[in-house]
Amino acid sequence: MTLNSLNIDKLPADTRVVVAMSGGVDSSVVAALLKEQGYDVVGVTLQLYDHGEAVSRANSCCAGRDIHDARNVAQSIGIPHYVLDYESRFRDQVMEQFADSYLHGETPIPCVLCNQTVKFRDLLATAKDLGADALATGHYIRREQSKDKATMYRGKDPGKDQSYFLFMTTREQLDYLRFPLGGMDKMETRDHAQRLGLHVSEKAESQDICFVPNGNYVSVVERLRPGACDPGDIVDLEGNVLGRHDGIIGFTVGQRRGLGVAVGEPLYVVRVEADTRRVIVGPYEAVLEDEVYVRDINWLGDEIALPEAGISISVKLRSAQSLASATAYGISDGGAKVVLDEPQAGISPGQACVFYDGERVMGGGWIVRKDRI
Repeated sequence: MTLNSLNIDKLPADTRVVVAMSGGVDSSVVAALLKEQGYDVVGVTLQLYDHGEAVSRANSCCAGRDIHDARNVAQSIGIPHYVLDYESRFRDQVMEQFADSYLHGETPIPCVLCNQTVKFRDLLATAKDLGADALATGHYIRREQSKDKATMYRGKDPGKDQSYFLFMTTREQLDYLRFPLGGMDKMETRDHAQRLGLHVSEKAESQDICFVPNGNYVSVVERLRPGACDPGDIVDLEGNVLGRHDGIIGFTVGQRRGLGVAVGEPLYVVRVEADTRRVIVGPYEAVLEDEVYVRDINWLGDEIALPEAGISISVKLRSAQSLASATAYGISDGGAKVVLDEPQAGISPGQACVFYDGERVMGGGWIVRKDRI
């Protein structure tokens, strides 16, 4: 039998696809396109946090208004739609870890945790329970299928590529997932939305972390962890006290603005010490690093694991940074040492180090201080 557009050996009408519908234009277009192609489409939307509080928020993800939008899109294209209450799971697996990471002096990425746990583990299991052959999302990332395996590539549109946030996707999950927008840019997606008559075609994109109103993550962490804003010292590289701060959670490695100290030269956050509540600052040269230590590697290369002898790759150390050339060495306990060809600034514990071979996503891991690997 000829493969359908999702590389599944069934006719579209016999292929059930669960679409994760966030209420935005991207996932709505995925659902509508698959429905148009004749697939048996089921829309699922996750309620991830307080419904009543979320209804009034705009430009977010999985908020109350978005749930209504997803339901309306599903109705307009004629597919069943379910809202799943994952609020407790989301709090335990994403929000709590988000808060703890800041308390440890790290800068977390909750969207990766959400994809890794709530969406690509829990929702994926639910999709299988619904008898689906695949779970489709609106992420801008490409998936290619060979005879025996699926591989992941950066999205066609560099400005929309979301591979940095999906590096923890496992091989088993990748076999089941589909990303129909990976070969499009945003304009093409909106054109499809208009052609298909979707009322969300001009809806603004999500801007904030979904559970962080107006980007004020400090208040969220303080609510989850009372005492998180205990004050401490801002010190230079020699330990001289330059000033005081209102909580280490307000600082990240490489930060320059908002330090609250002035010594006649630009200063940057070099390190955040959770145990002493000290923020160490120094000149720009002090934030340049040529080695990165990474834990909990998810390896998607052709080898069984990241080779101890090392492999030449490109890495991305923050979502908005460009790729940097490096050599990655597998080390004990599923970690890695990454040696950069050129030093990079602002390498912050808690962020991700994502591996690439050209356009192919090779996996990655979480950045940690050398003494914590």
